[in-house]
This record gives sequence, structure tokens and C-alpha cells, in this order.
Amino acid sequence: MRNPAWACLLTSLLSLPPQAMAFDLGGALKDAVENNAGDLINNKNSNDADTTQAKPEANSLANINWKSPTKDEEIKLGREIAGNLLGAAPLVKNPALQQYVNRVGRWVASQSERSDLPWHFGVIDSDDINAFAAPGGYVLITKGLYKRLQNEAQLAGVLGHEIAHIVQKHQLKVLQKQQLLSLGAGLLSGKVAKGNQAIEKVIGRGAEISARSLDKDAEYEADRMGLILAARAGYDPYGLPEVLSGLADISSNDGSIALLFKTHPAPEERLTALGAATARSGNLPTGKTLEKRLLPLP
Repeated sequence: MRNPAWACLLTSLLSLPPQAMAFDLGGALKDAVENNAGDLINNKNSNDADTTQAKPEANSLANINWKSPTKDEEIKLGREIAGNLLGAAPLVKNPALQQYVNRVGRWVASQSERSDLPWHFGVIDSDDINAFAAPGGYVLITKGLYKRLQNEAQLAGVLGHEIAHIVQKHQLKVLQKQQLLSLGAGLLSGKVAKGNQAIEKVIGRGAEISARSLDKDAEYEADRMGLILAARAGYDPYGLPEVLSGLADISSNDGSIALLFKTHPAPEERLTALGAATARSGNLPTGKTLEKRLLPLP
């Protein structure tokens, strides 16, 4: 799996401002999460979601500045979108697992240029093989994908890919474009959705974009940046490529991966693009795989 094209990443690693090239995985991972890291959305239990709690948040987004959303608006929007996704598949009832994934995810996110976001990670109770990102720092990985992972470096690579989508504002930019076009059309027709009606449509579109609507270039960019972030965090940079290689071995007729195949470039294409993007760089850094630290999931 480790072909010579992968021995070439030094320039790419230096192309982003280093946040923490020196690392102490043992200490940093322990400190990277707050005590309530397992609670993805405002301490809401996934099985007794209180929709009344979400209404003030939605109200505060009714007049969002779509030309240039503030960080606070982005975070609030992402929280609502993530809550929408959790309505379809709740978090796995395993606090230790949720806290562990948050520790790893927040450590990888701390290597990015948006380390100041209030990052939240969760494993959702779905046997599908997929992962999702929402603006503002919300990342969800399915139980089906988590079960395929063999070490912590692979988890870091997968989370790094989703973190990259948020850092580059891939979903947010699509939403901005859609909303500005929609507002323009509404003004011309004299029919512009107001208040909660408008934001509810945005949240629904945001959930759909998180699940299925990014283009190939965004996916390739997230692969490249996810690999870099995981490597910066001290992990073996081959983690994400190993996951992609494993996905390439799954039949496209397998229902658990059908959505991923429909919404992402084929794993083989992603591997080729990732290899080509790093082929002009230096040697890959040595990182840790940490097989024994990956928390098992029954």
C-alpha cells in the first residue's frame, strides 16, 4: 500500500502555518478535551433531544449576514445543522467512546489555523460507512466507519479530512452561494422567506450538503489537508490512505457504503489524487499508529 509516491510530503507539511509540530501525544491528548467532551450539542442527550432548546438559536440566525457570516453565526448554524443530522441517527450510547473521539479530534484540530473553534466530535449510531462535517466545528463519524479502523492514526486521518472541510469552509461556502442566489431570486419575485421559515430551510439544506453535496475538488483538498493535520499531530500520515485503501476493497453494491460512493470520488481516485499532490515534496515524517489506544467498539 505504501508506494513510493507517498514518500513526498515535506513541502506540503510546510505549506500551512505549523501550530504544533512538536508534540507530546500522551500529555496533549489528555489536555485536548474538556470534561464534557462527550456532549456534542449543548449537553443534549441524543435520545431526548429538546426541540424547544433549538428555537432561540434558530431565531438568532434569522438575520444572518450571508455575504460574510461571523464566526459566531457560523458556529450557531453548524450546531443547528449537526442537530438535524443527529435527528436522523443519534449518538452511540457510549460516553467513553465519545470522549475518546473528542480527545483525538480536538488534538488534530488544534494543528489547524482554526484551532479557536469550539470543536465537537461524535460517533453516530449508524452501520453505514461515512463521516460528516458541519460549519463551526461539528464532526460526526458513523459507527460503521469507526469499526473498520485499526489504529488511532487512521481515526486521526478520517477526522482530519472532516476538520479540513470546516477549516476551508467548504459546506459554508456552498450554503452562502445557495442563499445569496435564493435571496436574489426571492427579491425579484417578491417572495422572500422570513424569520424561522428561512432559517429552517437553510438548516435542512446544510444537513443535505454535509451528507452529499460537495464537489470532487473539495474532497481532494480535504484529503490533502487531513493527511497534513494528522501528520502534524504526530500520527503516522499513512492513516487516511490506509482507510481509503480499505474502502476501495468494499463492493460498490454493499449498502453500507452506497451513500459514500455516491457522494465522494471513488477511493481509488482519491488515493491517486493524494499521491500526485504529494509527489513533489520531501520525505514523509515518522509518526505513531497507536493500535493499542484505539478504543474497541462492540
